[in-house]
Amino acid sequence: MSLKKIVFIFLFIFSFSKSDAQNFEYGKASQEELQQKVHSLDSTAAAAIIFKKGRTFYTYRRNNGFILNHEYTFRIKIYKKEGLSWATFQVPYYVGYEKYNDDVVKFSNCATYNLENDIVVKTKLKGEGVFKNEINKNWAEASILLPNVKVGSVIEIKYLLKSENLVKFPVYNFQYDIPVNYAEYDTEIPEYFVYKPILTGYTTIKSEAKYAQGSQNFEDEHGQSRGFRYSQINSKYSVENMPALKEEAFVDNIINYKTALYHELESTRFPNEKVKDYSMTWEGVTKTIFKDNDFGKQLEERDFLMQDIKLILKDVEEKNKLNVIFEFVKNKMNWNNEYGYFTNKGVKKAYLEKTGNCAEINFILIDMLKLAGIKANPVLISTVDHGVPVYPNRTVYNYVVAAVEREGKQVLLDATQKYTTQNILPLNALNWNGRLIRADGTSEEIILAPTFQSNINYTALANIDSQGKISGKLRIQKTNYEAYSYREKNNAINTDTYLEKLENELGGARITDYKIENRETDLMNPITETFTFVSNNHYERIGGKLFINPLLFFAYQKNPFVMEKRQMPIYFGFPKQMRYNLTLEIPEGYEVESLPTAIKLTTEDNTAVFSIISASSGDKIQISIIREINKSVIAPSYYNTIKDFFQKMIVAQNEKIVLKKI
Repeated sequence: MSLKKIVFIFLFIFSFSKSDAQNFEYGKASQEELQQKVHSLDSTAAAAIIFKKGRTFYTYRRNNGFILNHEYTFRIKIYKKEGLSWATFQVPYYVGYEKYNDDVVKFSNCATYNLENDIVVKTKLKGEGVFKNEINKNWAEASILLPNVKVGSVIEIKYLLKSENLVKFPVYNFQYDIPVNYAEYDTEIPEYFVYKPILTGYTTIKSEAKYAQGSQNFEDEHGQSRGFRYSQINSKYSVENMPALKEEAFVDNIINYKTALYHELESTRFPNEKVKDYSMTWEGVTKTIFKDNDFGKQLEERDFLMQDIKLILKDVEEKNKLNVIFEFVKNKMNWNNEYGYFTNKGVKKAYLEKTGNCAEINFILIDMLKLAGIKANPVLISTVDHGVPVYPNRTVYNYVVAAVEREGKQVLLDATQKYTTQNILPLNALNWNGRLIRADGTSEEIILAPTFQSNINYTALANIDSQGKISGKLRIQKTNYEAYSYREKNNAINTDTYLEKLENELGGARITDYKIENRETDLMNPITETFTFVSNNHYERIGGKLFINPLLFFAYQKNPFVMEKRQMPIYFGFPKQMRYNLTLEIPEGYEVESLPTAIKLTTEDNTAVFSIISASSGDKIQISIIREINKSVIAPSYYNTIKDFFQKMIVAQNEKIVLKKI
């Protein structure tokens, strides 16, 4: 089974069992809740959801048909000042429909409870604490600011979200960054609709379903009351004592792993009508996207680019055309930091204004490549912060890059960033798989995780004096994603600030004579840093002997994997190798007593590798160390192996060089 399937998705098998759900009374906080100082299961929690209850049900109007109603209630306890952020509560809702009316959000009966002189005091939310804001052309946000909230308060929130969009329900979250004592979600789905429930996360959710009778009443065109009855499925999902979702080392986007429930419409089955299938394939999704004027049509708008193409490709060899066009678009266009795979103002206007969203810039790139006779297509991506596309749907993507077919392989390009190169995308785009789509409606999955290594090579020539001071020259070379990451992180930092940061990273070593190559130019080539260093902090003197770490200031000091168990994949971003070649000259009057033991550590199938080789000759010591991670993402079932590997590596790399007086 693939890692993607293990991590993200399974379908519910409903059990027709009796529920043991608890009863919670909304509108009345207890003294016990208000007196509680810390959460009973998580003393670090800044707040906790005492209960969350959701209900999805249908109403009917003659002109609009069925309408979805999503009702939510929360009771939340505030334990620490960090939990006061829950006093501001936001609900996003969709307003970008073409065929439906905007979604509507309405808050009701929201209040704050405090204990004053052993009396429970309730402060109700008034109208001035309710706000609505436009986020963009498709989304708006309703929010409230609850009154009189302080450490120790209990707050209650209730709202109704109404939508004419029956294709999917809003995501129902069972897990948050604070504990949830109890959560329950009830759905009442008429027999006319068949939905597929999809659970993400790792926690088991109790579920039950039963058949029931439903009914609707409405006014006909004459103002007369009408009604009809039908069968429906009532389902209940519940969980108790859901732990907080907490950050761990090497996680791409922790939100991807929260326990949540999705509902996607599979089909409708109305009386005297054919069954209508809403299940989407990736081909169906891509065809729909390509037909949109803000997508497919923009990939045909090329004539305005012809003159510039002729100028920039004059006297350029065929093999160099791709990179010349790519660099031209990167340098000419400026990204406005807007995501999306549809254009906003169109490629022509974006080109004239030299600024655009990611679709406009990369569509310009694709159009120019096609004018040059280079086969190029768009690739849809869901960025790391957007989540993982687990099922076919238009909304699962939020980004687009270009792909050029070369010798049967796809070369990925993104012109929104100044430091990207061929097959080096922004780190936020390295999220599972993308989907290449063509004008003929065909598509294919594109693996975004890099398979090639990105390297950092360290070469040091250093002298150790009789007092243990270490001085010498260091050369650092970075390739591929390591070079890209360096450029992105440090492009806006001046040299003095960068060197101060580097000295701290090197354990307080002093740096002089610093030089760097290929920081802003020759992006296809490695970045090379050279400098002189002096360090007084990387040795110990005990009983006349010098104890020196073989990795100097590059050694791991502690294992980054400290959790006893792990449910989330380990995300390294890209395969990487760090190679250290150190030549150390020992002080006069000393000789080598011992060197680190040669060792090679490998995990199963070489996912991680560590090796150290040391030798001495005369007054010289040679150390060669390699650290490798050969996968971008590692399954959580492999966690104990990786944790154990890192621990053994730390022990091995901290075995000291021992020098003694002759």
